[in-house]
Amino acid sequence: MFIRNEKLNDYMRMYPVVTTLIILNIVLHLFKLIPGIGPLMYLMGIGSNEMVAYGEWWRLITPMFLHADFMHLLMNMFSLYIFGPDLEKLIGKMRFITLFLLSGIFANIATYFLEPLSYIHVGASGAIFGIFGAFLALVYYTRDNIPQLKQIILPIVGISVVLTFLGSNINQTAHIGGLIVGFLIGLSYFHPKRIMSWKK
Repeated sequence: MFIRNEKLNDYMRMYPVVTTLIILNIVLHLFKLIPGIGPLMYLMGIGSNEMVAYGEWWRLITPMFLHADFMHLLMNMFSLYIFGPDLEKLIGKMRFITLFLLSGIFANIATYFLEPLSYIHVGASGAIFGIFGAFLALVYYTRDNIPQLKQIILPIVGISVVLTFLGSNINQTAHIGGLIVGFLIGLSYFHPKRIMSWKK
C-alpha cells in the first residue's frame, strides 16, 4: 500500500480520477502564469471569506484546484499521487470523486465560518485530508481483522496532523475539517457489509 511502482501509462489507466485531478491542478497552475488572464483567473478563484460573504459562492469550490506556488502544488499533488490510487481502487471512481469534492468543499465552508472575514486561502489539502479521513474510517472498521493497516495509516495521518500545526501559512481549519468529513464519508463507504469483498 502507498508504494507506486506502476508505469505512467498503467497509472493513468488504473487510476483515471486521481490522474485527472492531478492534470487539472497542474494545467490550472500553468494557466495562472499566462500574463493578464492567468492572474485574473487566480484572483477570481481564490478562497476569500469576504467575497464569499458578498455572494461569490464558487469560492467554496475553486480554491481546491488552485495553488500559491510550485512547491505548494508539488506537495499536494505528490500526496494525491501517493495516497489517492489505493482509495480510488477500493471505493471506485464515482465514490472517490464524491469524497474528494465534498471533503474539499466542506473544508472551505469550515474555513469560511471559523476563520476571519479577511482570510484568503488556496490549495487541495482539505480534500487530500479527506482521503486521510476515509482511510481512518477503514482502519476503524478493520482494526481487529487487519491490524497491520492501522500500523501504516495512523502514523501517516498523525504526522500529517502534527505538521499542520507546526508549519506556517497552513489552513489548519481546512485540514481538520477535510479530515473529519472524509472520516464521516468513509464510515458510510466502508460499512462492514462491504469490507469482506474489499479485504481481498
